[in-house]
Amino acid sequence: MRRRDLSLALPFLALPTAARAQAFPTRQITMIVPFPPGGQADLAARPVAAGMEQALGQAVVIQNRGGAGGAIGNAAVARAPADGYTVLMALSSLAVLPEADRLFGRPPQYEMYQLVPIGRVLADPTMLAVRADSPWTTLEEFVAAAKAAPGSIPYGSSGTYGTLHVAMEMFAHAASIRLLHVPFQGAGPALTALIGGQVRALASAPGTLTQHVREGRMRVLACWGAERVPAFPEVPTFLERGFAGVEFYIWAGLFAPAGTPQPVQEKLREGLAAAMRSPIAVRAFETAGSPPAWLDQPDFARFVAADSARLLTAVRAIGKVE
Repeated sequence: MRRRDLSLALPFLALPTAARAQAFPTRQITMIVPFPPGGQADLAARPVAAGMEQALGQAVVIQNRGGAGGAIGNAAVARAPADGYTVLMALSSLAVLPEADRLFGRPPQYEMYQLVPIGRVLADPTMLAVRADSPWTTLEEFVAAAKAAPGSIPYGSSGTYGTLHVAMEMFAHAASIRLLHVPFQGAGPALTALIGGQVRALASAPGTLTQHVREGRMRVLACWGAERVPAFPEVPTFLERGFAGVEFYIWAGLFAPAGTPQPVQEKLREGLAAAMRSPIAVRAFETAGSPPAWLDQPDFARFVAADSARLLTAVRAIGKVE
């Protein structure tokens, strides 16, 4: 075919791709959760997947792919085909993990530009939890114990530079204390370790703590939010207690690989919005103590940019920590 004939044919060659995008979805969607079951990302993903199934008319299957503080699952979606059939339920550590790799001189497993935000689902301030039988009933008692015996209080996290690790190190840095970091494959295993006594403290979202607090297994000492959490009105914020800059939110949001066609992104947005309006999803989140915090794509993109910039500043101030 001559060059002129080929140029005339190109718009017609593109039609099948456009038509496929308009018809999306025609098969199962995989939603990767980059942590094991039991954490905030998993809590967000399950009601959302069920709601999106109803809205889009295709199965939305959750695949828990934990490891490296969430980086393995994040990278899997960043490298996935940009067709909308593989999406990511990510947490606020999404932007931190590539920066952590750079701090340690490692090539990042993925970069933020490889992912496009679709919508935010939850946004909870982190809570500092200890076992109910621990000797600390206040934040001040916890800090005093840490200062008296540096490095003697082990705390669990979802992995190095994951959401729970960064939150605790922000606190430790501001309080001038040294804690013992014990990383796990996700927030679920870290929570189990706290219940079982393998660690003595944990930063976690309200939704993963509420039931354990109600049942008398845990106590919450402080909150990383700008304001107190309605489900825990008696729990003070770190800011109230004089720890400037100690503010951290575990948000969960849906992402797709960069380059996903705009019509496909629109369908994912519609499906996610419908899921977030679902009474079943709203009830599931509120029962867990994590009320919905919906932001559609444009607002979510701005939120991610602003929150990521704030977290990266904090991580650079903390520097290398294990």
